Amino acid sequence: MNTNMVSTDPIADMLTRIRNAAAVNKHNVSMPHSNIKEGIAKLLKQSNFIDSVSVSDNEGGIGKVLNITINNEGSNARFTEIVRLSKPGRRVYYSAVDIPTVKRGRGIIIISTSQGLMIGSEAKAKSLGGELICKVY
Repeated sequence: MNTNMVSTDPIADMLTRIRNAAAVNKHNVSMPHSNIKEGIAKLLKQSNFIDSVSVSDNEGGIGKVLNITINNEGSNARFTEIVRLSKPGRRVYYSAVDIPTVKRGRGIIIISTSQGLMIGSEAKAKSLGGELICKVY
């Protein structure tokens, strides 16, 4: 079995790395950088689900690395569940009025709109629909 397989869904890979790190009380996660992953991480930070997001150069000299601090030492993760909604094989799109609410407003939906990545409540306020990326609570 080849363990160096390239993920066909980098966003799902990112969410899985964050979920797994939180499960074993690891505080920092590093992964290959992309603009969409950085955007998702910044929205998670803005919503206080993670502590910090930074981008650094790869030690090998090629590409960049996205570094995420899930929580400070001695504290637990601030999210219970983080789930990918739209997948490469099955895209999920919603209009602005149909964007779901997560756990009566305690969680968030991250949605990709024509104006970029944003939280579901912000997309509803701007009357923008789009592809549901993930839900977090």
